[in-house]
Amino acid sequence: MAAPDLDCDPGPRDPEEPDPQWSAPDSGTDIPGAHETEQQADAAAAEAAAGLTEGHHEGTAPVGDETTVVHLLRHGEVYNPEKVLYGRLPGYHLSDLGHEMADGVAAHLADHDLGLVVHSPLVRTAETAAPTLARHGLTAVVDPRVIEAGNRFEGRRFRKRLLLDPRRWWWMRDPTKPTWGEPYRAIARRMTAAIEDARDHARGREVLIVSHQLPIWTIRSALEHGRLWHDPRRRQCNLASLTSITFTGDTVTAVDYTEPVAQLYPRASATTGA
Repeated sequence: MAAPDLDCDPGPRDPEEPDPQWSAPDSGTDIPGAHETEQQADAAAAEAAAGLTEGHHEGTAPVGDETTVVHLLRHGEVYNPEKVLYGRLPGYHLSDLGHEMADGVAAHLADHDLGLVVHSPLVRTAETAAPTLARHGLTAVVDPRVIEAGNRFEGRRFRKRLLLDPRRWWWMRDPTKPTWGEPYRAIARRMTAAIEDARDHARGREVLIVSHQLPIWTIRSALEHGRLWHDPRRRQCNLASLTSITFTGDTVTAVDYTEPVAQLYPRASATTGA
């Protein structure tokens, strides 16, 4: 029998202070590496841009000059007291505050002309979408393409020793892809396809896609020709935030970011999975 992996141990918090070059992740999947150099950041952005190009397809619906808005909503706060890097693991529900966030987003979108609501297969996105679905009398579409990014560290607790363990150094050899998780190009490709299919379904109206921080940030960064930083604190994709992509016909004409429940952030947990 193999020795147990101590990084999965849900026991007392490691009292050792983290090395300043590392930063604890604030999403359920990310493992940060050392801060990127400019060259690494540019390479990561190029990976995402390539995936955006690969994922693009011509729309199947009639194309005119209609305006369609696709809102990408990050789910609300997750209940995760053990600080597990939960990634795609089932059973991670919203916290009480996360449900408040979902209600707040539904109120924010109450007067919007939503024609479609999509969410990933994970329960936290379904729970985030539920109040908006109820307000608009819609039935959700579950799309696996907007799921959380895959990650080799899934199911473990974030601790300094998780990054310093030589057994895992090979996983972290290239932060530009990244080699510890799903490649940026693959994330951008699948998100592009999902967004364009949703746009085609509801041309001239608005769409809500409830997804996760890294997929949303990756596609936004690719659309804006920006860099992808591996420190999650540098991503502008807070809990229950909206990244809104405006299309005129098939052309992206604007990418906007809003935080409709920012007043709830002071009450949010600062631990992994927030």
